[in-house]
Amino acid sequence: MRFLHALVLAATAVEAHYTFPRLVINGKPDTADWTTTRRTKNADSKTGIENPASADIRCYQSANAGSVATVPAGATIHYVSSQQVNHPGPTQYYLARVPAGASVKTWDGSGAVWFKISTTKPQVDAQKQMTWPAQNEYKTANTTIPAAVPAGDYLLRVEHIALHMAMRSGGAQFYLACSQITITGGGSGSPGPLAAFPGAYKASDPGILVDLSKIASAPDSYQPPGPAVWTG
Repeated sequence: MRFLHALVLAATAVEAHYTFPRLVINGKPDTADWTTTRRTKNADSKTGIENPASADIRCYQSANAGSVATVPAGATIHYVSSQQVNHPGPTQYYLARVPAGASVKTWDGSGAVWFKISTTKPQVDAQKQMTWPAQNEYKTANTTIPAAVPAGDYLLRVEHIALHMAMRSGGAQFYLACSQITITGGGSGSPGPLAAFPGAYKASDPGILVDLSKIASAPDSYQPPGPAVWTG
């Protein structure tokens, strides 16, 4: 009986975790998993990253993708999730422009090259329950590629930070992926501030080490980790 109980708990733990294998652009998803999104190390295990200083915090990848997605500036995007995004926490999106002479299919995204284009914050409903955009859905929250982003090749990074155990150091879990994209019809903006992964986050950041019960009465007080959002 104990063994059966352990199996049930293990299965439940796996079901609670997720990957983001398909990019959706203006409502149109990739035709298959890991087509333009780099396959992540947790593609089978579904486990998250708990150390924000790990090199895996950048893209968590085990293999580059075979294709490149074309994304018009101003497009609405999100990712299909392999399971429900049922843990509380923010969804954040970053872009990194591929340097001249490098290929979007192989560039590793190292250095202070990432800029944040969106984040989400919690809300408290009439029943005084705190919820996050796209929580309990089989997708990440929508975002928009800023119209002012210059055209070119980029890595697009999505992350969901699960905060259900974040009241202790090392308790936050990071679920993320990177896609290979070409932005078309862009503008002449100068994105920033720029950050590096690893380096953008510390385990002690207030958006990573946080007791959600203490911000339930003031959800706007939650401070997402990383640089400020660039909106163009």
